[in-house]
Amino acid sequence: MQRSRDRMERKNMDEQNQCQRKMRVCVATCNRADYSKLAPIMVGIKSHPDEFELEVVVLGSHLIDDYGSTIRMIEQDDFDISSKLHTIVRGEDEAAMVESVGLALVKLPDVLQRLRPDILIIHGDRFDALALATAAALMNIRILHVEGGEVSGTIDDSIRHAISKLAHYHACCTRTAEQHLIAMCEDHSRILLAGCPSYDKLLSTSRREDYMDVIKSWLGDNVQDHDYIVALQHPVTTDIQHSIKIYGLMLDALISFNKKTLILFPNIDAGSKEMVRVMRKKGIEQHPNFRAVKHIPFEQFIQLVCHAGCMIGNSSCGVREAGAFGTPVINLGSRQTGRETGENVLHVRDADSQNKIYHALELQFGKRYPCSKIYGDGNAVPRILKFLRTINLDEPLQKTFCFPPGERLVSQDIDHILETQTALAVDLGGTNLRVAIVCQRGKILKKYVHPNPKTFEARMKILLKACADATRDAVGLNCRLLGVGVSTGGRVNPQEGVVLHSTKLIQEWSSVDLRTPISDALHLPVWVDNDGNCAALAEKKFGQGKGVENFVTVITGTGVGGGIIHQNELVHGSTFCAAELGHIVVSLDGPECSCGSRGCVEAFASGMALQREAKRLHDEELLKVEGMDMKQAEPITAAHLINAAKLGNSRAEAVLKKASTAMGMGIVNILHMMNPSLVILSGVLASYYQAPVQNIISEKALVSAQNIKVAVSHLEEPALLGAASMVLDYATRRIY
Repeated sequence: MQRSRDRMERKNMDEQNQCQRKMRVCVATCNRADYSKLAPIMVGIKSHPDEFELEVVVLGSHLIDDYGSTIRMIEQDDFDISSKLHTIVRGEDEAAMVESVGLALVKLPDVLQRLRPDILIIHGDRFDALALATAAALMNIRILHVEGGEVSGTIDDSIRHAISKLAHYHACCTRTAEQHLIAMCEDHSRILLAGCPSYDKLLSTSRREDYMDVIKSWLGDNVQDHDYIVALQHPVTTDIQHSIKIYGLMLDALISFNKKTLILFPNIDAGSKEMVRVMRKKGIEQHPNFRAVKHIPFEQFIQLVCHAGCMIGNSSCGVREAGAFGTPVINLGSRQTGRETGENVLHVRDADSQNKIYHALELQFGKRYPCSKIYGDGNAVPRILKFLRTINLDEPLQKTFCFPPGERLVSQDIDHILETQTALAVDLGGTNLRVAIVCQRGKILKKYVHPNPKTFEARMKILLKACADATRDAVGLNCRLLGVGVSTGGRVNPQEGVVLHSTKLIQEWSSVDLRTPISDALHLPVWVDNDGNCAALAEKKFGQGKGVENFVTVITGTGVGGGIIHQNELVHGSTFCAAELGHIVVSLDGPECSCGSRGCVEAFASGMALQREAKRLHDEELLKVEGMDMKQAEPITAAHLINAAKLGNSRAEAVLKKASTAMGMGIVNILHMMNPSLVILSGVLASYYQAPVQNIISEKALVSAQNIKVAVSHLEEPALLGAASMVLDYATRRIY
């Protein structure tokens, strides 16, 4: 009996120890590039010693002097290295790459058998990583592949996809990469859309105050911010001779361009030795304008990229990390063809002449672009750690393959796999400043409302704080922000994100660049447009205009404005004043308008115009009628005028009839100019104007336009939804 109890106790203790056992995670790094992505994950794992046990394996070019002996930076980062493997066979040609894979496969089994990790984390698409994945898969070790599913257009694609097929779990960077993995029959429940781990570090450290010290330490004391070039070109192993030719042309163009240039040695791929010979033959290492280096610590490298006037070459850093800073990039050749890029990247795919590359430098150098977060938002590591915690080590090791899910099939674990794609919407009105997180279906998930200050400085301070608060809260709401849309009164240049002229309701709001400060603060792309145009976009995506190719939205509120959708596109006009519908003149001797003209629709039919007429009747004691409830100190508004008309006040009826006629004639003019198939009235007066305007159209419009329908918007927040729709519809990723 006692022995039985002892056995039961031992069994319970074994089960308890099994439940409490730490997950043994092995991270294998092969070169300086993959370490910049893996290091943040390693830091995250190391910071949770109660849950994870970190093992670090270092191999590949980390251990070679010619490539900077970058193992030293791993040691400086205070990581205990479990194993160092010399796996590179020198030669820098195709045969040497194959021999290096073979040498790694010979050495890795002993290391993996000794460490016995629960899971091996591998990054990217290098040949060393392929050896790691092959060895781990054959030894029944679970593999988490970071940055799978991407497309770059070289042999790297084949290696990357091969690793993905061997891997059991995936942490990818973009929605497109996620879809590629699904199309490759990978199990959707084992795919995490995390973002790039390097963004966690670069977004938090890129704006350091000592950046000029970093720049001067690498390029000298005479170099200024945004007045130098970072160059990084690697060989393309499927066309080595052509990539060497492009490298020489790039160096010639940089010499002619005559700007300080920091040039990094190429990676260890086949062809790198020949590229270094070209560099030395041209005397780059002795040239006064150049500083050639084998390695730069990642924290300093991102400072240099962030503040560069331009980056040139074919490194993935140019199409990935540089976009987070808006740094101009020139991508040469085919190595990154297929990558998702921001608008900061200019491709020179057929880089067959020095002149073509030089012209690209002239176009790009010194420009700044909106910050792009295509590849990450700075929260990848928390997502990956959360994902690791969900891995059940007791479930079968044999991976299964799935057909790609249909459009309606969502992830099996929405908490950590499927995030809601959302927009950050801003509405700058005359009274309030509002910020909201809006999802793809137009639902406002969270809203922040502040009084709109009277001064520019106070307004920008509150705006940036509200946006920062919303960005932080979005992570807790499991939302991925695609960008920021801003709706504001006045005339706006949406191409530059600048408010050109403000309305009288918003003071100190002319010649204001909204895009730059918001983009710099949030590292998100920013769209800005007039509130009338935003109302039209809201109707197009979420409202009465959904599926309608040609329609006009008329806002009837304090003023009168609107937006025009023609052939599914928003009409801005040559000087961005199209759709100023409130300033269509319907009477040459009408009342004065806020624009300085007379007889505009707004002067007759806006809320301010109706309030003016209501006050006039009230002052003449002609407004109040029997049954009308008015408090003595109550301010007179347009609502009192409408109420009086409903109760039979003939003078109020006459004012409203004139206002309705002005509104109707203005809309008739729009019908005759644009010939839309639908008119949508939006705003507080929309329901009142619908019937009169429809009648005037049937009476005054040309026969072909008399049957055009007038509808009332059902959207409660057209400005916020329109601002969000700019992001959700226009934040498209350029894919090459």
